[in-house]
Amino acid sequence: MSPSNLPSPPPTDVEEQPLARIERDGLHYTLLGTAHVSRASAEAVERLLDTGTFDAVAVELDPNRHAALTDPDRWAKLDLFQVVRQGKAGMVAANLALGAFQQRLADQLGIEPGQEMRVAIRAAEEAGLPLLLIDRDIGVTLRRTYRNVPWWQRFTLLGSLFLSTLSREEITAEEVEKLRQGDILEATFTEFAENSQALYTPLIAERDRYMAAKLEADAESRENPFAQVLVVIGAGHLKGLREHLEAGVPDHEAELERLEQVPPSGPWPKVLPWIITALALAGFAIGFSRSPQLGLELIRDWFLINGVLAGLGALIALAHPLTVVGTFLAAPFTSLNPLIGAGFVAAGLESWLRKPKVADFRDLRPDLTSARGWWRNRVTRTLLVFLLATTGSVLGTYLAGFRIFGRLFG
Repeated sequence: MSPSNLPSPPPTDVEEQPLARIERDGLHYTLLGTAHVSRASAEAVERLLDTGTFDAVAVELDPNRHAALTDPDRWAKLDLFQVVRQGKAGMVAANLALGAFQQRLADQLGIEPGQEMRVAIRAAEEAGLPLLLIDRDIGVTLRRTYRNVPWWQRFTLLGSLFLSTLSREEITAEEVEKLRQGDILEATFTEFAENSQALYTPLIAERDRYMAAKLEADAESRENPFAQVLVVIGAGHLKGLREHLEAGVPDHEAELERLEQVPPSGPWPKVLPWIITALALAGFAIGFSRSPQLGLELIRDWFLINGVLAGLGALIALAHPLTVVGTFLAAPFTSLNPLIGAGFVAAGLESWLRKPKVADFRDLRPDLTSARGWWRNRVTRTLLVFLLATTGSVLGTYLAGFRIFGRLFG
């Protein structure tokens, strides 16, 4: 390697940040570990790019998160009805909750969340350098995480995610700097991730390997490869990414495809709703065969338990009164039709009766950091209506089923 190709030494204060240098096939990677809400991390990115050493910048972002950072009006383009219709309401709510957790930390320190990524994006644009988005889609990561944990742990996992957005515990700058030893996703699920390989693997380990494969695939696809690449990542990925780059990722294209696949759910989530429907209808038939009065009482129980619990979920979400009534009336029927859920009906009614205004999208980020904001903002409230009405309907279905079983065979 000629002296002209040697990387310039970084500024002294940058050396205080987690840093690693790797040479592979004539390409030099400088890995900078950052905290996603750290002022020092953002300044380190800026100082490194000011050296003029690098001819490409890679960041721990996927296209969706890149758009969220660079397009402030992105959420204003959100079609809530289509989100619910496509079954993405839960995923959107989880993304918002993650953003709220990051925003809460950033608000306490007076720095924009993801500032180090914004600095990298802006500097690359100003210098005319290629920007490489190397992380896996956040939706794929969350779905792989969800499928990787036991079903009984999923409820505590989701609860941890949403409660982390509403906590008012103050976090000091020193504690945030310690996040350089972790990752924003891992930090959100700290209570579980520390002792759970099922969480650590999709949240951290898989993304380490994915980003290494992405960097190698990008270098291979270019006719004129880069010489010096600055890689800006959360410090929790520094060790894993370094090891994978040093060892290489065999057949990186196949590895990317493997890591982008969402494991299929087992047969039970698809079969169980139909079984419940068949059992409920069979219960009604048995009831009527014994006496018309018993059959009518079973139908009454089904309607009241389903309707009340689904409507109660919508009410807890502070849905419009007509949404609550509509959910109450629809839930007993949707519970007998696995193709449509009470949450879909409730969210559709809510988004129609209380269509989000421009101010709701404008205030989305600050509203995400408080419980009051989630219930006040029409965007997040519609998502809450969907989630809570769905939860109420599911509970109602099982409770009504046990009620019918008890009256027939008790």
